[in-house]
Amino acid sequence: MSGKQLEEQYRMHLSGFHDWGQLKHASDWILFEDNLGEYLSIDETSLSHGELYTVLTNKSGKGKKGALVGMFKGTGYETVKEAVMRIPAAKRLKVKEVTLDMAANMEKIVRVCFPKATRVTDRFHVQQLAGEAVQEMRIAFRWKAIEQENKEIELSRELGKTFRPHVLENGDTPKQLLARSRYLLFKSRDKWTPSQHHRAEILFHRHPDLEKAYNLSRELSHIYTRTKEKGVGFTRLAKWYDKVEKAGFDSFNAVSRTIQNHYSTILNYFDNRSTNASAEAFNAKIKAFRRQLRGVNNIPYFLFRLSNIYA
Repeated sequence: MSGKQLEEQYRMHLSGFHDWGQLKHASDWILFEDNLGEYLSIDETSLSHGELYTVLTNKSGKGKKGALVGMFKGTGYETVKEAVMRIPAAKRLKVKEVTLDMAANMEKIVRVCFPKATRVTDRFHVQQLAGEAVQEMRIAFRWKAIEQENKEIELSRELGKTFRPHVLENGDTPKQLLARSRYLLFKSRDKWTPSQHHRAEILFHRHPDLEKAYNLSRELSHIYTRTKEKGVGFTRLAKWYDKVEKAGFDSFNAVSRTIQNHYSTILNYFDNRSTNASAEAFNAKIKAFRRQLRGVNNIPYFLFRLSNIYA
């Protein structure tokens, strides 16, 4: 018997898939209300060909049996709400806290389905915005460096000379310097290697605005790691917001406005220092399981197997 035939026989006759109580609606949603706990995470993941599913998990499950509360096709508010509201109100009202990203639909789902729960915006999504703002500035400088090099090449051709790019003291050309600085701008200074320290010194000397943006990004990270009290967090975020306004960087202005729009849920982090790390870890397990099966050909069957492990 071939492996493919064995897999088909197992799915059709041995697995219990066709007797699964949630088979009729598995393509749209699966729900395990007994796994509902006081502290939840909500996030989205892709199963196949970019098809998104909303995933609701119980933190106390620690990514193991009992962690999966529900999976819902799509990320739309109405679709997810309709399924989650099948859980009795008495159970939903016991939920104390839900961590989530800054998507408006996720916030509305939590607000309506778990009205007693505190909504906590995940700190890593906020920090990621600041990091992306720094990278946006780096990329803009890199495009300028590429354009400058192209002009120098064209001028050399017109003059009949061989083009020799300007090489910096660490061996990088200006455009290479900006390209190779990508990873060091994501890390704190104490985690830089000696070569990264040298590259950063040259980079910040040539582009002082990039150093200011990097410092703003790291300062936001320090607020999260060093602040223990909500009131102190409020004050420090307000001061950081003021520094961003004074810096005048367009990319960071977008970050500060986003933070301002989610101020209350961002500050809720300092109550219990809760993050969406459990949801991200669960998403990683889903992706690993998907890779192990070499993709998802039958979504209901995939969800059936997933629920056997985590629900």
